[in-house]
Amino acid sequence: MMTKASIVWFRLDLRLEDNPALDAAVRRGVAVIPLFIHAPEEESPWQPGSASLWWLHQSLEALDAELHTSGSKLVVRQGPSLTALQRLIKETGADAVFWNRRYEPAVISRDRRIEDALSTQGLRVESFNGALLHEPWTVQNQSGKPFQVFTPFWRHCLMKPAPDEPLPLPRTIPTPKPWPKSLEVKALKLEPKTNWTAGMKATWRPGTAGAQTQLQRFLREALATYNDDRNRPDRTGTSRLSPYLHFGEITPRQIWHGVRRHARGKQIPDTTWQTGQFLTEVGWREFSHHLLYHFPHTTEEPLRSDFKRFPWRKNAAFLKYWQQGLTGYPIVDAGMRELWTTGWMHNRVRMIVASFLVKDLLLSWQDGAAWFWDTLLDADLAQNTLGWQWTAGCGADAAPYFRVFNPTNQGEKFDPCGNYVRHWCPELRRLPDFWLHKPWKASTDVLAHAGVELGRTYPRPIISHAIAREVALEAFSKIRDPNSPPRTC
Repeated sequence: MMTKASIVWFRLDLRLEDNPALDAAVRRGVAVIPLFIHAPEEESPWQPGSASLWWLHQSLEALDAELHTSGSKLVVRQGPSLTALQRLIKETGADAVFWNRRYEPAVISRDRRIEDALSTQGLRVESFNGALLHEPWTVQNQSGKPFQVFTPFWRHCLMKPAPDEPLPLPRTIPTPKPWPKSLEVKALKLEPKTNWTAGMKATWRPGTAGAQTQLQRFLREALATYNDDRNRPDRTGTSRLSPYLHFGEITPRQIWHGVRRHARGKQIPDTTWQTGQFLTEVGWREFSHHLLYHFPHTTEEPLRSDFKRFPWRKNAAFLKYWQQGLTGYPIVDAGMRELWTTGWMHNRVRMIVASFLVKDLLLSWQDGAAWFWDTLLDADLAQNTLGWQWTAGCGADAAPYFRVFNPTNQGEKFDPCGNYVRHWCPELRRLPDFWLHKPWKASTDVLAHAGVELGRTYPRPIISHAIAREVALEAFSKIRDPNSPPRTC
């Protein structure tokens, strides 16, 4: 006779500590079967991109190693998810399934179907909040509706009780006898066939140990200067926790309480660190999931319906130049090359390159969102959607349509010594600081002395920013007039 067992279905919560689903299963006191199911087609059209799959491979191996230290191991199966769960239930006699909730529209729909099917079969099925400080349906404005502006949203969140302390690492994880069969992680073929991940391997350490190392480094070295340095891509002034947050290798409340302990050790008042810029950025992550939950159509369509009339261009050549970091604007090119090499891009530079795509080149924010989705290690659907709609001016709390970033000015302001551009655009490294962010304005002698030949060693600007800005402002102003007919570019 089979004994009872609990299945813990791991998804984007690849950790043992502060894992509510795992905690509930362990407290139940019966065998625990940690399970990962690879079923990317169930997340279509936003199944994980190439960079995310690389990280997932490393993270699953790290999770399995962590489970082994607790005497357990990860069971890996391929989808469909419901079929995989039902087979494992039949094999093991499991009578309960636990998981931590996700908030992407396709996943919500999938999870509801699975919960209904398993509950109908008589299983105990429970889901938990393991990803957010506050779940989307718990934050409403005075009218009982979702917020669409960040500041009142985050102010409302800060008035709620502080997040609970993170759950501790389980002392032991009861194991089944015998263990069910499992695929090896490499059998999922998550890593790309082409060898373009060397920069990622050199830059990142996926897994919970890497997440905690990053958090402690940030608290020790960068939190005190975060307000200023967060906008400087030439400095290590940000937390670089976004991939770890996306894959659930660290949780928002671990970060919250990590900041709290650090601040109290420095005798910083609670009102200061709680309202500081770093936790405000954590609040923006919360806001993005709030918006995606309440407005699921925004992954494909603008939140502001008038933007459906916007005359986006279709220009494959411009898109390719932007993707490859060959626009002729150094700060833009540096950012796109950093993205391709490391799977990550500094947040200030993300805003610059996004503005260049949608407001200089007039290519659609959906084009940018799709490229980021495939190349970012931290490709989070909620944040990717919010960021691109914010830049385009068509989302919640969006940048106004007339805010068009000047890439030259942005480079000179936030990379004043040119260290960031020189690192990612080494062909420009010998240019004097004054000309580094505008090489097309340098004299022939200056360029020759620096070994730069525009159009050969480094591209000329593919478009004039001054002209592009005027064209963009005209196009954006047209959609504000409901009587103006759509036009094409």
